[in-house]
Amino acid sequence: MKTRNHSYREKRVKLDSIPPIRPRRQITGMSAILLPLLEPTGGADSDADLRIDWDGFRRHVTKTADAGLVPAVNMDTGYVNLLTTDQRVEVLRQTAECLGGRPFVAGAFVGDSPGAAFSLKGYLARIEEIQACGGTPVIFQSYGLTGQDDRQIVESYAAIGRATGDFYGFELGQMFAPFGRIYSLDVYRGLLELPHCLGAKHSSLSRSAEWQRLALRDEIRPDFRVLTGNDLAIDMVIYGSDYLLGLSTFAPDQFAKRDALWLAGDADFYELNDILQYLGFFAFRDPVPAYKHNAAQFLHARGAIATPLTHPLSARRPDSDTAVLTEILARLTS
Repeated sequence: MKTRNHSYREKRVKLDSIPPIRPRRQITGMSAILLPLLEPTGGADSDADLRIDWDGFRRHVTKTADAGLVPAVNMDTGYVNLLTTDQRVEVLRQTAECLGGRPFVAGAFVGDSPGAAFSLKGYLARIEEIQACGGTPVIFQSYGLTGQDDRQIVESYAAIGRATGDFYGFELGQMFAPFGRIYSLDVYRGLLELPHCLGAKHSSLSRSAEWQRLALRDEIRPDFRVLTGNDLAIDMVIYGSDYLLGLSTFAPDQFAKRDALWLAGDADFYELNDILQYLGFFAFRDPVPAYKHNAAQFLHARGAIATPLTHPLSARRPDSDTAVLTEILARLTS
């Protein structure tokens, strides 16, 4: 696999400083929910309208929660940056209705442009929508947020917490989005010191960077959740990370089974993790954002959603991927 270029300077972790493996720990899993689509009214080749498969969405949210994972809606996996305001709010409403009070998290996304100023007002508006439906916000990055210096970034999160209460942070590598930024450890330390920041999703696709965060978390605030977003190293949970993954939307039941095996001290954890990681390496190859199309293909092959369609503005995979995904599905269910 091609070595990925990271947009930050990474201090390499020496072998003897890697956090220890933590057997039999309870893993908290959060799963980014794919937003399934129906064919446009003009036919499969038309992009005149976006028809959301709300029945499929509700089933997927419910099955994710029933498996024991926390649904994460309006994330990158749910095309949050491509949805209209009405669509984004309807996702929240449908989620709250089908979960009936069970917990969920949701992305607070503020669309802006390079050079924009940080918009506290914009974030508070998105968070109000989420909290009105009973969810906990995950603060998406934006050009205005990540374009600031380290001190200003921490103060921006502090201002969000003072105004709205609890939230999760989110570091996003630029392989996922151009406005993403992997923070310095000084910024991460600042997040650890914010009482309303419950944890942070880390999507650098780097073990070393995440190990550094785990060590800092253990030193400063053990209850802070390091939520791995490393779909190429989903075994980071054995070192003390929890997770908020796009990969888990393919098979939330299998991720829940894997987590239960770890809690039970069952070595079959590794066998199942290997198959799920094979799926991760395949789906998260370049271009990385096209994993969402693979998710739709996989869930359609499982009979979980009506079509394998992806958002018309989202990257696509070839139809030939379905054969590989079907073979992986057979391994998971054999």
